[in-house]
Amino acid sequence: MAKLQVAIDLLNIDDAIALATKVAPYIDIIELGTPLIKSEGLAGIRKMKDAFPDKLVLADFKTADAGELEANMAFGAGADYITVLGATGDSTIAGAVKAAKAHGKGVVVDTIGVKDRVKRAQEAIALGAEFVELHAGLDEQAEDGYSIQVLIDEATRAGVAVSIAGGVNLSSITAVKNSGVTVAVAGAAIYGAEDPAKAAKELQELAMA
Repeated sequence: MAKLQVAIDLLNIDDAIALATKVAPYIDIIELGTPLIKSEGLAGIRKMKDAFPDKLVLADFKTADAGELEANMAFGAGADYITVLGATGDSTIAGAVKAAKAHGKGVVVDTIGVKDRVKRAQEAIALGAEFVELHAGLDEQAEDGYSIQVLIDEATRAGVAVSIAGGVNLSSITAVKNSGVTVAVAGAAIYGAEDPAKAAKELQELAMA
């Protein structure tokens, strides 16, 4: 059984809250995507958490420096998780983890752009990350020959708490869950669906099966 996370890459917080309202019964973690964070700032995080106090809210900062400072900013605004780039230094991850412990929150290390995602995932967990996102970004997904199977294989090998983001949909969710992930992250499969609530419900059913 894997938790289901919705990645919301809209640019307006009111639109994001409207979408989250539709899918909230079926998801565990609401992610404010990096474009949404850049568009709406800390106020957007506060609005989302106020709207859904019973849900875990992830702020996709993709922090690359000043880990403790940026984590304190996110947690102070109501986020339960902040993402830190796996490609950054150990000290940045450790700083964010220090802030997370002070707030009773969690750090998620995002491996976008990391060459050896499995090795970095193991290192990040040792540094105190709650889980590591094996992540193929939108640009990588658009490359010829991309397959989510790469991430699924990595999750199976990692042996630590990971999530998968990068093409999670109805056709891949069962294989994603079976790889042992802690969290399955769906973005366009939900927010791009004609009926987001129906899509989220179907994904949740398969993630929990």
